[in-house]
Amino acid sequence: MSNRINEEIPKEARDALRIAEDVLGSKLVGVSLYGSAVSGGLRIDSDVDVLVVVNQRLSEATRRKLTERLMPISGKIGNEKGMRYLELIVIDKEDSVPWQYPPRYELVYGEWLRSEFENGQIPEPTFDPDLAIVLAQARAHSVSLFGPDLSTILDPIPITDIQKAIEESLPELIDDIKGDERNVLLTLARMWQTMAEGTISPKDEASQWAIPKLPKQQAEVLDIARKAYLGKYDDNWDGMEAEAMSLVNHMRGKIEAYFSI
Repeated sequence: MSNRINEEIPKEARDALRIAEDVLGSKLVGVSLYGSAVSGGLRIDSDVDVLVVVNQRLSEATRRKLTERLMPISGKIGNEKGMRYLELIVIDKEDSVPWQYPPRYELVYGEWLRSEFENGQIPEPTFDPDLAIVLAQARAHSVSLFGPDLSTILDPIPITDIQKAIEESLPELIDDIKGDERNVLLTLARMWQTMAEGTISPKDEASQWAIPKLPKQQAEVLDIARKAYLGKYDDNWDGMEAEAMSLVNHMRGKIEAYFSI
C-alpha cells in the first residue's frame, strides 16, 4: 500500500489486516477492502467491508481464534466510541476458482452475530447465494491491502448467477425488514437496478436510479431511506410500516418480473 492509500484505509480494516496476517500466516492469499469505503465513501452507519482469500479450508480452532481477535476491533452496534462495524468474509480460493455457484465462505464476521460469538458459537462454513453478489461487487471495486488485486485472484462471476442469487435471497431480505427498514429498502433498489441493467451500484446511487420510476408516495419513502443513508436525515420507521411495505411490494414486483425473462 502506498502512504496515500494507507491514510484512506479505515482503522478497522488496517487492524483486520494485521490480525489476518497474524492468525492465517501462509494460508493468506489476499485481503481486500470493498463496499462503501471504496465506492462512494463511508456513510454514517456504513460497515467496513473486508474480504480475505485463503489457500485452504480453515479449522474450527482457526475460525474461533480469528473471530475472538476481531471482536475487540469492531464497533458494537450503537457504540459511542466512533468505532465502525466490521464485516469480514473469508473464502477459500479453491471454492471460487474455477467459479461455481452457489459460492461458499469459510467464515463471516459481522456485528449482527456478536451475541453468538460472545456465547462461544462460531458459525460453520456455508454455501451462500448472496455471496455471489458480494464477490462480484468486491471484484469490480476493491483496494488490495495484501496480495494481488481481487480481479486477478477470482474468476468473473456471470450475471446469470448474480440474478439467481437475487432471486434466492429476496424472500429472506424482506422477511428481515423489521428494525432494518432503511437497509432493506436500499438493497431492494439496488437489486432492481441490477436486474434491469446488470450493474451493482452503491445503495444511494441505486435508490436515485429507482426514485423517478416509482409512484410519488413510494418515491418519497425511498428518498427518506436514501437521505438517512447519506446522513442527511434522521429516519424513524415507527408508524411507517404500511408505507414501507407498499414500497417493498412494489419493488419486489419489479424485481420478480425479471425472473421469468
